Amino acid sequence: MQKIVFVTGKGGVGKSVYAASLAQKYSEMGKKTLLVELGDESFFKSFLNLPEVKYMPTRSKNQWDLAIWSGADCLREYALHLLKSEAIYRLFFENKVSRALIQIAPGLPELAILGKVTSGPRRHGPSSPHEVIVVDAYATGHFLALMRAPKGLSEAIHFGPMGEQSRSILKTIMDLNICEYHIVSLAEELPIKETIELYDQLKTEFNIDSRIVLNKTLETNLESSQLRPEQNTFVKYVKETLVREREARLLLKTRNLNLTEIPHIYDQTSYTLIERIATEILL
Repeated sequence: MQKIVFVTGKGGVGKSVYAASLAQKYSEMGKKTLLVELGDESFFKSFLNLPEVKYMPTRSKNQWDLAIWSGADCLREYALHLLKSEAIYRLFFENKVSRALIQIAPGLPELAILGKVTSGPRRHGPSSPHEVIVVDAYATGHFLALMRAPKGLSEAIHFGPMGEQSRSILKTIMDLNICEYHIVSLAEELPIKETIELYDQLKTEFNIDSRIVLNKTLETNLESSQLRPEQNTFVKYVKETLVREREARLLLKTRNLNLTEIPHIYDQTSYTLIERIATEILL
């Protein structure tokens, strides 16, 4: 059974690098792995110094595949898969009326993306040869909109192919034997708050238990007592950071959440950073 891992979190917490490190981890385990970015602009193009990132997967230097999927591209591929004709597709979809309807249809781009991501387990649509798909998903707010799309459409459309596919997608993303959800956070007030809120909403709306990833923590064996007493700016910052980390751990553990910590790793190259973070991930 194909495994799907969704990675989300507040913007700026390092979710994309963590997602790439997850792909690295699975690749090192011998799994044929695909890392997917969602959206129109690629983070990894500049981060990994690549000429381009395409809709169709291409092999990375670290032996996992990389692709970027937008709602429009996923919808186009699915329509072509059903229609079997480029000419018919253009006739029905590449006109002003159809484009306008697609743009204003609530949840349709998100449904197309989730349909593409879950096509393997559902055995519907273009097949994927990958054993693991790691999805570098949207940040917290947009991620909830992504998850709610099949639920909303399945409730609004009771009959026909779109209603059936919406229910099929919803069933798959709620199946924790197929899908995992990792919420990345920093040990800071706003990211922790958004992380807990998202965890609670996923649990309430979809009965999903997510894994919390506390990213860029200082070494666990570094204590305030080890720091020199001089109150320079750096020492003060480190001490304050250690206090925030202890408070974040306590809050998350009080909630009995599934917590993983990734230490702050200093490295000059993107690929080496991904490899080093992968060694810290326990699956």
